[in-house]
Amino acid sequence: MQRRLLSIVLATTAALAGNAFAQDLPAVKLKVVGGLSNLSLYNDYEKPFWTQKIPQVSGGKITADIKGFNEMGIKGPELLRLMSQGVIEFGTSTLAYFASDNPINEAIDLAGLAPDVKTARAITEAFQPVYDKFYSQSSGIKVLGLSTYPAQVLFCNAEMKSLGDLKGKKVRTSSRTQAEFVEALGGSSVTMAFGEVVPAMQNKVVDCAITGSLSGYSAKWYEVSTHLVALPINWNQQIHAVNQKTWNKLDPKVRDLITVQYKTLVDDIWAAAAAQTQEGYDCNTGAAACKQPVKGKMVLVQPSEADRVMLKKVLQESVLPKWAARCSANCVTDFNATVGKLVGMTAKK
Repeated sequence: MQRRLLSIVLATTAALAGNAFAQDLPAVKLKVVGGLSNLSLYNDYEKPFWTQKIPQVSGGKITADIKGFNEMGIKGPELLRLMSQGVIEFGTSTLAYFASDNPINEAIDLAGLAPDVKTARAITEAFQPVYDKFYSQSSGIKVLGLSTYPAQVLFCNAEMKSLGDLKGKKVRTSSRTQAEFVEALGGSSVTMAFGEVVPAMQNKVVDCAITGSLSGYSAKWYEVSTHLVALPINWNQQIHAVNQKTWNKLDPKVRDLITVQYKTLVDDIWAAAAAQTQEGYDCNTGAAACKQPVKGKMVLVQPSEADRVMLKKVLQESVLPKWAARCSANCVTDFNATVGKLVGMTAKK
């Protein structure tokens, strides 16, 4: 009974403290441009965060309008430029979209760098201070957090037994590092929009395509492909950020609340990425563990130890050297001091 009374007192005290904190907050309405609105990261995490969680914990003082950048007619690579100019206040986008602006944006997601989600997060967290400094100084942008999509894997409309089977195949890629990975294995990289992949697979314009395991399921790639290779090539990390001038104008209590809540959001998305990677494997292949009403019938290709060795070899001998050649000396130094130490690799300029 005493423990129960104590828990009630503590819960009441916390609620009162939260209410008191919320009463101290000024009323503010924020404008947010989120990630791709047709994917679960946006619908299950980002949108509810801004439209439900933030209003709830702020006692209704902080509210937000949010739309995915695709709903607003904005192309992914434009988002951070518009944020730098102050046209966009808060926004989310894929770091790889900005690889052509500066190769530093590829540093944490080179093909073969993180074969599992634990490694991917450790790499991301190690390098985040570099992005914090880079975006603050170069673009007037404050990084709020870095999250990820599920593992980016191979869907093929052709028999696949190993990575070596990519030789001679045409593969849809969505980033430069993916393209270099495919080409190092003797395949041909093809650039096309996500929405064009299904007809391209049907018409044999491409033999394979790389995307998130669950994203591919959501887009019904299982209807046009036969083999799914369960080996993460990369992850497609997301940058969540805000225009620095917009941030500075907010009341310090508002900034503190958003900062604390963002940590929870990022944690939730990383946990989901691991679960959704497996869900994608299950649902594309029709495994009993899949809870979705429609199941695919793809063959799940489990990577061999030889495949894992090949992935690392391609990273060391092709992907990493090419990236280091196009990134600045400071960029390479920062990589070696953080990511390089974690994975036991050294990039050379």
